[in-house]
Amino acid sequence: MRSPSTVIDYRGSFEFPLTPEQLWDTLADPGRYLGWWGWWLRDFGLEGDGLVDGAVLRGVVVPPVPYQMRVQVRLDRCVRPQRIEATVDGDLRGPAQLELTATGAGTSASVAWQVEMMQRPMRVAARVAHPLLRWGHDRVVEVTVASFRRHLGGGEGEGSPP
Repeated sequence: MRSPSTVIDYRGSFEFPLTPEQLWDTLADPGRYLGWWGWWLRDFGLEGDGLVDGAVLRGVVVPPVPYQMRVQVRLDRCVRPQRIEATVDGDLRGPAQLELTATGAGTSASVAWQVEMMQRPMRVAARVAHPLLRWGHDRVVEVTVASFRRHLGGGEGEGSPP
């Protein structure tokens, strides 16, 4: 049974100075993910040919807290260069999506997921410290996006790994 305290329901929108096609092409090269996010991603691999229906991303997420999460992200529906619908499984479980929309300055990337923590220690921690876990989750998202922006621009800036 799902407990509200063990579920992370997230929605966010981020602007990037690329067209949706350029952003899609950048994201479609998972071989670069470790270079972008190697500080929190381990044992990463892709089964499939990029961002296509049925491809599966697998890896271990190592956030700046004392636990790791094995995850698998199955790309259920990919509509280039607009939308990805996915299912997360493993130590986190639930639906996720990415939507790319052209803007005057580039692309708005809207993300959403509703994942449940499946590891027993994390479920216990979530029941007593959900606001702290949510705060940590949101900081990891911010740092991840800032790191991606830095790599897109080729420069250094905010969002360095902790």
